[in-house]
Amino acid sequence: MVLLASCGGHKAYKENPDMNYRTLGSTEIRVGEIGIGCGAFGKLDSAASKELLGYAMDHGVNYIDIYDADPKVRSNIGYAIEGRRNDIVIQGHIGCYWNGESYVRTRDVEKCREGFEDLLQRLGTDHIEVGMMHIFDSEEEWDSIQGTDYIAYVQQLKAEGKIGHIGISSHNVNVALKAAKSGLVEVIMFSLNPAFDRVEAGVNVWDPANYKKMLPGIDPVRMELYDYCASHNIAITVMKVFGGGGKLLDAQTSPFGVALTPSQCIAYSLAKPCVAVAICGADNIEELEADLHYLKATDEEKDYLQALNPATAMAATSTGCTYCRHCAPCPAGIDIARVNELLDKAEQAGGVNDELAAQYKQLQRHAGDCIECAQCEGRCPFDVPVRERMKKAVATFGY
Repeated sequence: MVLLASCGGHKAYKENPDMNYRTLGSTEIRVGEIGIGCGAFGKLDSAASKELLGYAMDHGVNYIDIYDADPKVRSNIGYAIEGRRNDIVIQGHIGCYWNGESYVRTRDVEKCREGFEDLLQRLGTDHIEVGMMHIFDSEEEWDSIQGTDYIAYVQQLKAEGKIGHIGISSHNVNVALKAAKSGLVEVIMFSLNPAFDRVEAGVNVWDPANYKKMLPGIDPVRMELYDYCASHNIAITVMKVFGGGGKLLDAQTSPFGVALTPSQCIAYSLAKPCVAVAICGADNIEELEADLHYLKATDEEKDYLQALNPATAMAATSTGCTYCRHCAPCPAGIDIARVNELLDKAEQAGGVNDELAAQYKQLQRHAGDCIECAQCEGRCPFDVPVRERMKKAVATFGY
């Protein structure tokens, strides 16, 4: 993608013919319909990170979300975009920092400033296009920060040109709707997929007890959010496109009892007029190519309606964890998301094989180290019963 000119303070791009583009809400920024998340860049080395993100940008992906404060993630992305800053629109988060061991969510302004300045420094830039107020999942927390130094700091960043536009990320539809109506935000990062849309506001979609209660259509509150954003030109950038951890792509973990394809999930998200970009996770080029296939997929390949027939909904065996790591930090040092991921794989495999046993052994702390403080459960957006899961992991792996 080649930078052509500056337009109203925004970048004007020559659009890649392989990509479809949309305008990011009320901004003048044109973004590819498929974006990329930052999840892979903590697993890859710098060379592999550059290869993955370079491949994405070469194929028209020009939007990246960076929520993780892990220095490795940020440094790898910075290395990957060196010399190509004008090819990428960055959605970064305000309210997360690295405490030396894990990423931490915070509203403390000094910690927010520390985390944000670190983001700019590691990315090798002096600004980002969208500054996300990081993960507000309760109405009480959203209400509590109004008129505070935190809001003032976010607005200061915009006034200084360090962020171009203010956004918010949330998994809670009531919070997202309040934020949309506040007049403060131009972009909302929201968890949107066919499973989440079909449960009532406030209900945990991944609780198997709720699968048979799935609504035949979109929850009315979520529909109100989508309609409001569309009519007020507020952009939604979609997270959890595949349900988090790819749960919708596997018949065993999909609440519909059938596996959806990446193209079907992306098509579902992009069908909402308010949606600007579907931010997809990809750990490697093969997975990225599966996401990009949407751009050349036939209408039949994109058709998700048959899979969403209420008659196919069933009580599957999903555990609820999307491996998002918002539960961190654990006082005992457990990588809760990784333990849950390995436990899920063991359950799907029908037991612990040698590979899973080796991966579990490599963890610095194990489920048996859990002190049952429940701090993680208070931070989890999906109400995962972490303490029960840790006990199950001990029973499964032996420690």
